[in-house]
Amino acid sequence: MSNNRAATTQQSFPMNGGDGPHSYLNNSNLQRKATDACRTMIEEAIAQKLDVKCFSSNPFRLADLGCSVGPNTFKAMQHIVEAVERKYLAQGLKSEMPEFQVFFNDHVANDFNTLFASLPTERRYFACGVPGSFHDRLFPESSIHFMFSSHALHWLSKVPEELLDKNSPAWNRGRIHCTSAPDEVSHAYAAQFDHDVEIFLNARAKELVVGGMIVLLIPALPNGIPASQSPFGVMFDLLGASLMDMAKEGLINEAQVDSFNLPVYAASREQMTDLVKRNGCFTIERMELVYPTSKLVDRFCGNECGMLLRAGMEGIIAKHFGSGIIDELFDRFSKKSVEFSHQLESSKRGGAQLFAALRRK
Repeated sequence: MSNNRAATTQQSFPMNGGDGPHSYLNNSNLQRKATDACRTMIEEAIAQKLDVKCFSSNPFRLADLGCSVGPNTFKAMQHIVEAVERKYLAQGLKSEMPEFQVFFNDHVANDFNTLFASLPTERRYFACGVPGSFHDRLFPESSIHFMFSSHALHWLSKVPEELLDKNSPAWNRGRIHCTSAPDEVSHAYAAQFDHDVEIFLNARAKELVVGGMIVLLIPALPNGIPASQSPFGVMFDLLGASLMDMAKEGLINEAQVDSFNLPVYAASREQMTDLVKRNGCFTIERMELVYPTSKLVDRFCGNECGMLLRAGMEGIIAKHFGSGIIDELFDRFSKKSVEFSHQLESSKRGGAQLFAALRRK
């Protein structure tokens, strides 16, 4: 692990661990279905663009960056291993079929106990855990053949510093995200994302073998769609409104709301394309938007919506406001998501994710 300045300023935002009713394990169906929607695209990228003849080492090493606690990561790794096996067979390399080693990566605060307790007993790979932020180096140079990351890179390494300065034009008073915020706030988020992805790509370029691939699935924003009109933008606005209601009722301090911002950002395809080209270490084999959320959001409100958001956001909210507000906050949020279900419905066309298949030059 490198010891640069960026690593010292990172923040950790793990998903809810365990296997309880509010765990990520039991409340990540939306992410699973969104990943499943890209399964064919992942298989095509491997079949058409991954040249396993150029790999001489055994085992074949894969990594899932931002794996959380399962079960989604296990399903994705199984499909990728099977696709790579088919590629070896297609290239006439049955006798050279390697063993597989999968590295499951997430922050050190991730619930690795739950992850490995639920590891499939029948699997075609050796499993390893790699704790640490993917905004830094994780693996030795030229050691990984295939990397995957689903619904993780939209998490920023930290809240943009401008948002924490009361004298800054980006001071985000009364809001918790860049949705419905002034341009200065959006620009601060975009700049932080650019910075983080630059570090991410530089690290992956060192760790991947030449010809190796990385596939990214990232919540994204289509051109012409304001963040406030995307499904997650609507949800963040409703969550912020719930916090402000609690502040007005004296249940929390309004200054706490003003100083709280969610460190997540949905990029556009053009922004991500520019970042990859600027890095210069990868060829873009495929980069396009898909719209799985648009098919799921029609029934996505109320308790189901609240449980999804709680599984991902409870930790960061409790750290800032204390755990005592969590039940009340998400009860209010669930009710608001029903009250404003028409906004969630109308946001379907903004429910996009970016599929990116990159190959190391």
